[in-house]
Amino acid sequence: MNHLFQTILVGIGATATMDVYSIILNYFGIKTLDYKFLGRWIGYFFDGKFSHHTIFTAPSIKHEHLIGWVAHYTIGIVFAFLLVFIFGKKWLEHPTLLPALIIGIVTVVAPFFFMQPAFGLGIAASNTPDPIKARIMSLITHTVFGFGLFLSAKILSSLIK
Repeated sequence: MNHLFQTILVGIGATATMDVYSIILNYFGIKTLDYKFLGRWIGYFFDGKFSHHTIFTAPSIKHEHLIGWVAHYTIGIVFAFLLVFIFGKKWLEHPTLLPALIIGIVTVVAPFFFMQPAFGLGIAASNTPDPIKARIMSLITHTVFGFGLFLSAKILSSLIK
């Protein structure tokens, strides 16, 4: 299997791992991000609007759910490429946990410094009712994504051999 296709599959698998984690949290009544808000945010880019007082009260846009889910998986794939770019194609052949966790944890920069401020939540969720809880939840979710990078790569490498 070529490395490009393998990296895409690792990104999809890692993102799906994160989604399974979110489903489990939702089952126990713990709210996670509804990706329609990611889609809404991206949808407003075409109007030249990149930040909101609060994305949650901004008028919805057509296909925001679809846009959000496609963006969510695309971002996961991009982060998988980041891992392979930094740690090399050999990592795909012999995946180890630490590089995947490092990338997973580092990717929390995206919500802390881009998405949350643009959504009106402040840097690292500083404008939320419980910023510490929001930060911990983001960090755990991105750590789960990192574990998903490892797990997906490990499964793929074992299937290819």
